[in-house]
Amino acid sequence: MNRREWLRNGALIGGGLASSIASALNKPNAVPLMLLKRSDPESAESEKIDNIFVAAGLTAGNIPGAAVLVANNGGVLFQRGYGFADLRSQRKIDARTNFRLASCTKQFTAMAIMLLVHDGTLHYGERLTDIFPDFPEYGRAITIRNLLNHTSGLQDYEDLMSPDPAVPVEQIQIQDAGVLDLLKRQTSTKFTPGSQWAYSNSGYVLLGLIVQKVSGKTFPDFLHDRIFQPLNMSSTVAYVRGKNDIPNRAFGHSLEGKSSMQTDQSPTSATLGDGGVYSSLEDLAKWDQALRRNALLSQREMQPALTPVKVSSGQVSGPDGSPAAYGFGWFLNPYRSHQRMWHYGETMGFRTTIQHFVADNLTIIILCNRADLNPSALALQVADLFLGAPPNCESYDDASENTWLESNHLLCAVCCELVRASRTQRTARLGRKTAGLMAETRIVNPGD
Repeated sequence: MNRREWLRNGALIGGGLASSIASALNKPNAVPLMLLKRSDPESAESEKIDNIFVAAGLTAGNIPGAAVLVANNGGVLFQRGYGFADLRSQRKIDARTNFRLASCTKQFTAMAIMLLVHDGTLHYGERLTDIFPDFPEYGRAITIRNLLNHTSGLQDYEDLMSPDPAVPVEQIQIQDAGVLDLLKRQTSTKFTPGSQWAYSNSGYVLLGLIVQKVSGKTFPDFLHDRIFQPLNMSSTVAYVRGKNDIPNRAFGHSLEGKSSMQTDQSPTSATLGDGGVYSSLEDLAKWDQALRRNALLSQREMQPALTPVKVSSGQVSGPDGSPAAYGFGWFLNPYRSHQRMWHYGETMGFRTTIQHFVADNLTIIILCNRADLNPSALALQVADLFLGAPPNCESYDDASENTWLESNHLLCAVCCELVRASRTQRTARLGRKTAGLMAETRIVNPGD
């Protein structure tokens, strides 16, 4: 089951972005871990944020919902749960409810690899065949770096599966070792490694297996020992059915007609490195602060993760040919020229996003246990409350319109929002004009 969606957020960023993001993350006034202060939940700002989610359908009733965190200037400005974690028990969602992060897991997988590089037990230039000597010859051209930044060209394991829909899903779920076996049966990649960019869940499953092979620990144990425990993320786990538990677990749901049905698992829900971590707002706030303080790796060691990948063709392209920006486990597309590290997750019954506006000291985290919400779009609506409203394009005439577009080539996310919301011929025309002037990013949506 492929989990793909084209997202339109941001433009291809310049080569100087990595150092500026790293500097912003390491600025002296960064707030220490565990010193977050909550603002008044009844404040005018909180009411504006709440209105966004109420308008999205997160109202009272027997519904699955979402957990929302907005941290600004070192304090928790807004933290709220909507709906139920489990319709059967009617447990309410709160800051400790654990959601499946889906592809927001990839930032933890990338950090695990970077910690092994820090230890000196792994190098970004090592080949897949160095780690797995019995891997086919085509793996000799694939480096750890290729896996991290989605330039490996590996076949999508979801396309190689043939699950039997008549068999209970838990019995046909593929494990990480099964993904490795599928890839070992292939004879080539989709393209020469390093020559193109294509979002790859296969690559991140292999990265999880590499962590296990190099460290001598299981992937869940390594994440616990090197990331979760040091940061006191006590309820965050890489979930393995029958081997560990998920405290305060949220179960995924999908709409069937007008009713929400529990749809928590799919044939690809048991893999780890690409999407198997469960976490909560409470723990992800600690993760956010750790990133800002460089608590696990130095600013220099974080640099590769914040450097947009370049390919031999001259630009990073998604399958539709439009530009993208990616580091290690993070999308790096700015939003309205504001530096941003972000990711989006989508899997059976869950939708998630984590958005760090690093220079603005603004973080927005939205975790949903329902498949009918778009948390990335909601997060950008929240961001607009803090970054200022986008330009009112209705005030521009034809001449000034072109000038504005040419001088604001990084503001493609604004245009994308206008195109999506186009209710007049003018906004539609604006969207068409930007095609040749601005880089719309359509990115393969992260999956499980």
